[in-house]
Amino acid sequence: MKDEDDTRNIAPRIGSPLWIYMTAISVVGSGVLGLALFRVSGISEQARHPMFWVVAGLILSGEIWRIATSGRPKSESAAAARAVTVGVMLYWGFPAAVLLRATAVIIGGVAQRHTPQRILFNAAQLAICLAAAGGALLALGFDPMLPGHSWAPDRPHFLALLAAAAAYFAVNLVLVGTAVALRTRAPLASVLRANARYQAVASIVLFATAPLVSVAMGTGSALVVALFAFPLATIYFSAAMSVRSEHQANHDELTGLVNRKMLAGRGKEFLTRASAAGTKAGFLLVDLDRATGLKQVNDTLGHAVGDRLLQIVAHRLSHSVRPGDVVARLGGDEFAVLLPSVREPGVAREVASRLRAALAEPVRLEAITFEIRASIGIAVYPDDASSFEQLMQRADVAMYVAKERGNGTERYKPDYDRNSADRLALLGDLRGTIARREIELYFQPKVRLSDGQVIGMEALARWPHPRRGILVAADFVPLAEQSHLMSELTEQVVDKALAQAARWWTDGYEVQVCVNLPARDLLGDHLPDLVRRALRRHGLPPHALRLDIDEELLAGRAAKAAVTLRGLADLGVGVSLDDFGNGYSTLAQLTSLGISEVKLDAALVRGLPDSLDHNVTVRSLVMLARSLGIRSIGEGVESGAAATALRALGCEGAQGWHFARPLNARLAREWLADHYMHDAEEVLACADAAEPLRQELKGPPLPESQASLAAAVCPAQAPRPAVAS
Repeated sequence: MKDEDDTRNIAPRIGSPLWIYMTAISVVGSGVLGLALFRVSGISEQARHPMFWVVAGLILSGEIWRIATSGRPKSESAAAARAVTVGVMLYWGFPAAVLLRATAVIIGGVAQRHTPQRILFNAAQLAICLAAAGGALLALGFDPMLPGHSWAPDRPHFLALLAAAAAYFAVNLVLVGTAVALRTRAPLASVLRANARYQAVASIVLFATAPLVSVAMGTGSALVVALFAFPLATIYFSAAMSVRSEHQANHDELTGLVNRKMLAGRGKEFLTRASAAGTKAGFLLVDLDRATGLKQVNDTLGHAVGDRLLQIVAHRLSHSVRPGDVVARLGGDEFAVLLPSVREPGVAREVASRLRAALAEPVRLEAITFEIRASIGIAVYPDDASSFEQLMQRADVAMYVAKERGNGTERYKPDYDRNSADRLALLGDLRGTIARREIELYFQPKVRLSDGQVIGMEALARWPHPRRGILVAADFVPLAEQSHLMSELTEQVVDKALAQAARWWTDGYEVQVCVNLPARDLLGDHLPDLVRRALRRHGLPPHALRLDIDEELLAGRAAKAAVTLRGLADLGVGVSLDDFGNGYSTLAQLTSLGISEVKLDAALVRGLPDSLDHNVTVRSLVMLARSLGIRSIGEGVESGAAATALRALGCEGAQGWHFARPLNARLAREWLADHYMHDAEEVLACADAAEPLRQELKGPPLPESQASLAAAVCPAQAPRPAVAS
């Protein structure tokens, strides 16, 4: 709980319960301050004495430099100014004490850039607490309005001080506790119970010191009063050192967020409160996606930039949660958010959406723009778990489901436990499969539309699982990326693809093989050396290999990939841009990164030739690529009509089930053998069939030679294209 001088440094929403409460307390406290100002006397005379300024300095110092308390933020620690203020009230009276303390609160609040409403509330509630203490003194026969009383160590004075301390403590506990309860949406009773012990101990210690201040003031010596600065300073520095050690043990050194150890303690405490109050608590597990994660930044730009990125992530998370929520760093690029109180599970999802939106804002470091994406798993107590450890585990399960589905946020469901077990089992199988080099490659032809020549064979990874059958890349590549098996898998796929290409070249089919490249490998600096060694090992020239990269990789990361792409270009290996047209790449990126081929997004191709919008979009993209000297390839071609439309729109090549489904190595060899020769008459006949559609779409004129549309329009005729690089 915040102590008597603190509320969170934000202005509550106008009209909210917290705003109404703080306004009411501010009005009442302002009345008390006005009364003190009206009744004060002798201040001008006292101000001429050095002791006045010594006392004022002690109060201001005690207000700004609080006595740190283990387990509590600095703002929640006790203020030594309370002891001096009560001593002033015992000697100079209530008006002087409350005005000196209010002045110190205002000066300290302005110096620390607190909001005006926070400063006014703190000064007002302090005035009310001192008024309560003064009322207790008055009830026992000591008029707090009259100055010049020094405290005496007798029974009446002791009882009066005890009553004043109790009144101050009770009023302060209720005033500040109510503000905290409204701010955190926690039950008032639970807030008071949780903080009564700490506030009681602080009040006893500080009020026990107040009579000594009064006695020192009674000597009339400013030097004697100033001596109090030394024990207060000793207490301050000793407590600060203790808290610093405690903070280092419970907080992340880089980001300042609480660590896993402290999060577990807070989590158990909050779940106990939620159980007693019959409320719910939420837990969010936030993990940066691998494609935009910490490792890629560290590998590319160094750990110093990676540390700065983590600090930015921590800052955004901390400033996007609700008051009272706890943000922690669990390690690496994994964070957690503990929601002590949620009315319903939907509130946790709203917080998660706000966190993802905050993280999605571009980050610029080292003249490079980063896009941060995160997957968030949600679990709610007691709906999804009965303990904090279980809450964390189930949020972790939900986070992996969100990562696999690519939807960003997912709440735990009981069915996910089975999926999680399956995922862990599959990951173990994948690790063994990669170690035994059991990943197989299938190949899909890439055909030039103008003359039907084969311009490449795309290698597609397949996993022959003993129980699940043949798994496509989408079933296991995300697992490899999450478990740091991706680099080993990429090396294996490149090696096997080039080994197969070497066999084709030996048989007379000089076919270029294409391999899809994950973002992680492109963002590292090891890829050119890996490719160089593999080409040398299989005795192939660089143009025998083409690497495909996803266009989404260019979303804020083109600069990081440029070094690797330049290395590949220097080596002579071509690079294709997959899924071209989904909105990420720019003209500057295409020209600067050495892209020599773009693959039109399959979603655009599927709309041909029926969708006018798709026709216009494809034609524009093709013309853009052609103007830059870049070859365009249509992906996902499943019909002759789509192939014909692509050719009519000027696209140079295509691949898809219309030409051939993915083939294993044996069938791919047979396909190449069967399509090595072609029939010129069939080619010309198919070109004639394509001409009406070309006129309708206003595409470029078809050549009159046998360089025609045979392979696209008449696949059943089995034209036999020559092999081209």
